[in-house]
Amino acid sequence: MARILRAAAAQMGQTQKADSREHTLGRMLELLETAAARDASLIVFPELAFTTFFPPWYLEDGALYQYFERGMPNPAVQRLFDRARALCVGFYIGYAEQTPDERRYNCSILVDCDGKILGRYRKVHLPGSVEPRAGARYQQLEKRNITYGDLGFPAFRAGADWRHAIIGMMICNDRRWPEAWRVLGLQGVELVCVGYNSAAYDPNGGATEDAALRTFHSKPVTQANAYMNATWAIAVAKAGDEDGSGLIGGSCIVDPNGRIVAEAETLADEVVVADLDLDLCRQGKDKMFNFATHRRPEQYSVITERAGVIEPTALSAIATNLSEARGR
Repeated sequence: MARILRAAAAQMGQTQKADSREHTLGRMLELLETAAARDASLIVFPELAFTTFFPPWYLEDGALYQYFERGMPNPAVQRLFDRARALCVGFYIGYAEQTPDERRYNCSILVDCDGKILGRYRKVHLPGSVEPRAGARYQQLEKRNITYGDLGFPAFRAGADWRHAIIGMMICNDRRWPEAWRVLGLQGVELVCVGYNSAAYDPNGGATEDAALRTFHSKPVTQANAYMNATWAIAVAKAGDEDGSGLIGGSCIVDPNGRIVAEAETLADEVVVADLDLDLCRQGKDKMFNFATHRRPEQYSVITERAGVIEPTALSAIATNLSEARGR
């Protein structure tokens, strides 16, 4: 019997700083109702779904407080959990988490159809800088406002409502790093859920990237890594102009062959749905990307030994060439 999971990508349009939590939650409930009406049992919301995208701003602790959740669920978001449980729809959602010891994370959770939290993830690859860049029109201060994630890249085995799928999570910039996908791939992942709020401008300064190019970049990283790890992927944006700063759209659902099977067409609130045949993952996992058969981890040590680039010297290149010549 095929393992078919009907899933929805719930793209959200812009959320302004002045928007109330109730207004934003109301939009999310409408997206949930739409997905449920189309028989989805899983809905994927974006990164930082409950608030505007605040990481680019220079904010003191007192001003940051309003954007962080101190528990999940909590009274401000309980309606979403209650309605999802009533509809028997589970969800992935991203939010800003503040722990009891005052650490702040860019976090996501998986909530099953019974309203129980199946898994938690904290964003690992934080973009931007700690201090503002002098003279820059746009800033990206996520490293200032957020702590690096400390949970690694765990995968979770879902229950029968989600066809016992093995599911992993990422947030935004994580999707650009193949190491994150491979860690999930080595756990047999069959579905990766990714929420993002990606700038429509170059967040690191310069004028070489525009909205079209950044939207283009967002899709092939998801497609290539889904293919190379034989997994479905659902990548979902919060998009549009938030208080003068643009966010790209491009939400899409990608199959284990790297093909986009459904995608958003706007920068507004939009639901796209697809049937995920989880058994399609077997082709890649058993053949081309049969890791146990083909991987050679002893050759990959440099990936974990260093963070930055160390270029080869001319002398080492000559020595290598001589060594190869002697071996012929």
